Formats: sequence, structure tokens, C-alpha cells
Amino acid sequence: MNLLVLIIIFTALGGVLSVLAASVFLWLPENKRNAILPHGISFSIGALLAVSFWGLIPHAFESVDMDHFQRLSATILAGLLSFFVLEKLLIWRHCHSGSCEAHIHEGADHSHEAAGTLIILGDSIHNFVDGILIAAAFLTDVNLGIVTSLAVAAHEIPQEVGDFAILLKSGYSRRKALFYNVLASLTTVLGGIVAYFGLADLHGYLPYFLVLAASSFIYIAVADLIPTLHKKTDMQSSLKQIALIAVGVTVICLLHTVAHDFEEQIPVVNMQTSLMLS
Repeated sequence: MNLLVLIIIFTALGGVLSVLAASVFLWLPENKRNAILPHGISFSIGALLAVSFWGLIPHAFESVDMDHFQRLSATILAGLLSFFVLEKLLIWRHCHSGSCEAHIHEGADHSHEAAGTLIILGDSIHNFVDGILIAAAFLTDVNLGIVTSLAVAAHEIPQEVGDFAILLKSGYSRRKALFYNVLASLTTVLGGIVAYFGLADLHGYLPYFLVLAASSFIYIAVADLIPTLHKKTDMQSSLKQIALIAVGVTVICLLHTVAHDFEEQIPVVNMQTSLMLS
């Protein structure tokens, strides 16, 4: 089978398969989803921060020399400020379209909706670079490409569960949350195709894609999700939140370690695949 066809098939599996596996959460009875949702938010905070600080940012900095450190840091800062402005614009759009009766009370709802938009954008970038990784593995060895695509799918599943929790919290319906997550996952295929035709040329831009995705995830976790946890201040709820954040961090870090083991088996394109995501 043609190598490009294999890359398309397995990048689709690596992206879409993880979304479909995580979508089981969406079809639970509403009362169970509502009971699980606050816990999913706590888990997703840990997962998003771990993806950013344990995976995306370190690998971006590892792949460049010191002359680029300040530029990458500036990209993170620019990303955070840009997502703040984007969220403001999204809130402003709703509040000036006749849907805002009280800014104080509805601002939080629009903030959650903006978080949904940002999570889709961040996931699209994240999945795009995952597609590049899978293509790099296939360009080295077909068997390694297959294994790597399955590893990508596996480490994406817990994050996708958290993403679904965020989208539902943002007011998305189950079908809409599934549709947009599947759509974002298809950027994995795009990344694979782009990598197949120009992996070497794209290498210099990958660190900036990585830190931009990281800044999106950090902003969502810190600006939109963590404030919702402060609505419950009793000791029991707080301990559960802390524990689930820790679980989110641990799961992503463990899966990142497994994925990193596969990364080290790609010596021919090690320069490119050193950009392995979480």
C-alpha cells in the first residue's frame, strides 16, 4: 500500500479513534454526566497543565538552540495575551448581539463558551503536530508508524474526556461537542499529509506551534477552569479537586513517558520527532 495512504489512514485513527473512545462519556445518562462533570473539569485542569509543562513546552525548547529561547518565551506570552483578547471579543460579540441582559451574571457563561472555542483551537494545533509525529514514524518504518499512531491515540483519550467535559460545561450539546472534537481531530490527518510532503522544511516552525498550543491550554486551565472550582469551598470538595488535578497530571505524564520510549526508536528523523507531544 502507498505510504501516503497509510499515513492518512493511521493519522485518522490516531486522531479520530481517541475522540470516539472518549465519546463514551457523552452517552452516559444525564444525571451521571452531571455528577461526573465537575470531576472531569478537575481532571482536565491537571491534564491540560501537564500537556503544556511536561510535554509541549520542554520539547519545543529542546528542539532549538538558546538563541531561540527568548522568541519561544515571547510566543507563549503573545499566545496568552491573544487568547485573552480572543475571549474578550467572543464575550463582546454575544453581549452586543442582544443575548446579554446582565453582564455580571452572564459574563461567566460567555466565558465558558469562549473556553469551548479555545479548547477546539488548541486541540487542532496539538493534533496537527501529532500528525507530523506519526508521519515521521512512518517515513522511518511502517511498523513503527503503526505503533506510534496507537500510542498517540492512547495518550489522547484522557485529554479528550477532559475536553468533552469542558465543551459540555461551555454549553455545547452532546452532538455538537462530538462534531467539533472530531473536526479538530482531523487536523492530525492534515499534519501527516503536510509532513509527508515537506517534513524537513516544516521543522523550524514546529516549536512555535507547540508553545502556541501550550499557551492555549494554560490559558483555558488557569483563566476559565480553575475559577469554577472556587465555587465549592468546603474541605471535602477541595480535596477531591486537588486529588483529581493530580490524577490528570499523573496520567498525562505516564502516557508521555510511554510515548517518549517510542520516540527514541526513530533515529533517522530524531530531529523532527524530538517534538513529540504529550
